Amino acid sequence: MDLNDVMKMLKDPQALQKQALEAQARMASLSAVGSAGGGMVKMTLNGAMDLLSVEIAPEAIDPNDPAMLQDLIKAAHNDAAYRVKEAMQADVARSMGSIPGFNA
Repeated sequence: MDLNDVMKMLKDPQALQKQALEAQARMASLSAVGSAGGGMVKMTLNGAMDLLSVEIAPEAIDPNDPAMLQDLIKAAHNDAAYRVKEAMQADVARSMGSIPGFNA
């Protein structure tokens, strides 16, 4: 993207705002599932990193070892967050390819 392309984009703030709103809506609509313990704990996050759901298999619940379940929950969350970020980066790369003068 060269300076002329940037200047063209800046001259149309409404188009920029529209693109930003569309990107925000796409991000909010993304979701990803992370898992840990071979799928014993699953967690779904959306693009705003809001927790949408948690699934915990009964065998993951050991009253004598709460630390294990805590670790599985943290690992599932981190996995889901990583997957959301990957999806966001892929979406941004696709949308940047649609901007004239920018080849992602």
